[in-house]
Formats: sequence, structure tokens, C-alpha cells
Amino acid sequence: MADKHDERARNAIDEAQAFVIDSIAETMDLYGVTRSAGNLYGTMYFEDDMTLDEMREKLGMSKPSMSTGVKKLQDYNIVKQTFRKGTRRQTFVAEKDFFQFFTNFFTKKWLREAKTNLDAINKAQHELDELLELDDLDENLREEAILTYRQIEGSKPYYHWLQKLVASIESGEIFDLLPLEDDRL
Repeated sequence: MADKHDERARNAIDEAQAFVIDSIAETMDLYGVTRSAGNLYGTMYFEDDMTLDEMREKLGMSKPSMSTGVKKLQDYNIVKQTFRKGTRRQTFVAEKDFFQFFTNFFTKKWLREAKTNLDAINKAQHELDELLELDDLDENLREEAILTYRQIEGSKPYYHWLQKLVASIESGEIFDLLPLEDDRL
């Protein structure tokens, strides 16, 4: 009788973890990380640490796919290489604190967004500045260039705000404005 209960309990735990893993993978996919890397992170979230072979066995992915996924997750600083006593194989552990995950994952994406767009705006404005210096520029084109310049100038406050948001998250100041509720078990 106990075996039947244990089997039912094991199935319930596995199903509960599968729901969360699938949700994590879907969420990460929304933010540009492949679903397979999201599944990998979600799976690692429930493990102490894992080797590439253990990941491959659990997820049925190829070793190169595992390696690529782990590298991507390491780039976001949400998976770290660890050392397991008694083995020479590389082991990896997922960030389990979702506040730290949020900080590591989203700040990198947001900083990249701000930098990419501010660089493009600066290049575009430089082009428009050179165009507006021309004496013989058609007046309709001049007006369009000025409107374009103003429009892209108007987007700069958003990217500067995004950079400040990232700085407040990285410094922890954001948590003064939005305190953490510590309902952890």
C-alpha cells in the first residue's frame, strides 16, 4: 500500500515540477532565450547541481545543445559552474533566488536595449545634423529631418530612465521603493 502512495506522491511531485519548468521555459522564451535553454534552467532549478551528462539524460538533449544552453545561461549569470567532490566533471547550479535571477537576467537585457537604441539614435542624429547643415536642402526635406530628429530625441528619456532603473535594481535601491515580501518557507 505504501508503494502505491509513494508512486502517486512521486508522480504528483514530478507533475508539479513539470508545470513550473514549462512556465519558466515559456517565460524565458518570451524574453528571447530559447525554450530549450529555459527548460534546462527550469530543470536545474530543482536540482542541487548537474553535470552535462546528467542534464542530457534528464532532458534528452545532445551534449552540444546542453553545452550551448549552459553557456547562454552562464552569460546571464543565472547558472554557475560548481565543484562536486569526487568528480572531475564540470557541474553547474542554477540561481534559485528569483530576485537575483531577475536582477541578473533582466538588467543585462535592458542595458543592451538602452545601449543599442541610444547608439542608433546618436548615429541617426549625426546623419540628420549633417543633412540640416546643407544650405540647398529642400524645405520639405528639412522639415521632415527636423521632425525625425525631434521624434527620436523624444525617445531618449525612456532609455535614460531604463538605465536608471537598471542601476536602482543593481544597487538594491529599487527594493526601498518596492520592498520584498519575505513569505518564503
